[in-house]
Amino acid sequence: MQKNSNHNYFINREDAAIHLYDAIPADFFKDREVIVIALSEGGVIIADILAQKLDCSMDILLTESILAPNNSELSIAKVTETQEVLIHNALINSFEIDEEFVYKEAKRIYDEKILSYLYKYRKGSNLQQVSGKAVILVDECVETDFTAIVAIKSMIAMQAKNIYVATPILDEVSYNSLTQVSDGVFYSHRIRDYISIEYYYENLEKPEFSELERILKQYE
Repeated sequence: MQKNSNHNYFINREDAAIHLYDAIPADFFKDREVIVIALSEGGVIIADILAQKLDCSMDILLTESILAPNNSELSIAKVTETQEVLIHNALINSFEIDEEFVYKEAKRIYDEKILSYLYKYRKGSNLQQVSGKAVILVDECVETDFTAIVAIKSMIAMQAKNIYVATPILDEVSYNSLTQVSDGVFYSHRIRDYISIEYYYENLEKPEFSELERILKQYE
């Protein structure tokens, strides 16, 4: 696994997935019950390729940001489809936001948004069972660890046996924190001075829903 590389562009998500697979000790997962779980729409493309190569199942964990009441662009917390909530304590303390507001928003967002995502992506079905399995959480990049950590909370609540994080592009600070809360972190490039996800991919067009639907249907 390469550390602190500069100008490491992937052609697209498919190219990134192939490079990421090379960073995963496939033999380590060979005789284990494994599921790959994407943490975003872009992550689905990468997770699908990894799942095919690892000969295992995959799914997507649905999450949504909770925004500050006085700033519609500032994420102060995350809620998942398993109703796990992760709060950015430094932010809510700085802006004097009551935790009660965060949990009320989490419930509203779950009811109004995440449930609709469940029907959009899985026809209302819940996430595949992860109990007793080795879970590999996958995203197209990890700039901050916020989404990954709330996903880890969900996997713990669902009684996953082991939890790993895999991403083609990983911020150095996030790497340090994720290694403390997961069983392992796999990456192609670890970046000390992260710029933006677009800098590391030549082609990062938003995946078409029809493509995501086709991929997820394979694993029903």
